[in-house]
Amino acid sequence: MNPRTPRYVDFVSTPLGRFALLVDGDGRLCASGFADGHARMERELADGALDPQPAPPGVSGAVVRYFAGDLGALRGIPLALRGTPFQLAVWRALADIPCGETRSYAEVARAIGRPAAVRAVGLANGANPLALVLPCHRVIGSDGSLTGYGGGVERKRWLLSHERSDAGSRASERGGACAASS
Repeated sequence: MNPRTPRYVDFVSTPLGRFALLVDGDGRLCASGFADGHARMERELADGALDPQPAPPGVSGAVVRYFAGDLGALRGIPLALRGTPFQLAVWRALADIPCGETRSYAEVARAIGRPAAVRAVGLANGANPLALVLPCHRVIGSDGSLTGYGGGVERKRWLLSHERSDAGSRASERGGACAASS
């Protein structure tokens, strides 16, 4: 991202703490994550070039609706996604994981046609700039364990429980997946 491109920061209160939204001058989401205990987001927020300004209502409102149980609310948020071709492939695969379901790192690697790239998938998953919107919390260990999550494993557990409890009743009303696609 061009350092001269304006970026604005907004915060949404959630059951898991303050959730930060970084939006570019065109109203596209360029980063999101929990404002505390999430190293990548804490680095983003330390950037002195951020202007506090409400995110466009469609962006902040979508996060509020997601936490209120509208699991389809995050779909259609305009994104300013930047990464390597490999990262972009992984992030697109994240967007394809349905609400209430999980995939292992190995399954994501196979989904992008790179079955031997399990560790690289883990690194790309960890570099995901759009927590919740690109649901890296839905990726788990091959043994079913809740492996690391930038916002903390307890948040990951809560998010998966939230999606599983509402997915059956809400996903059919909303057309299935609850994440934005890029």
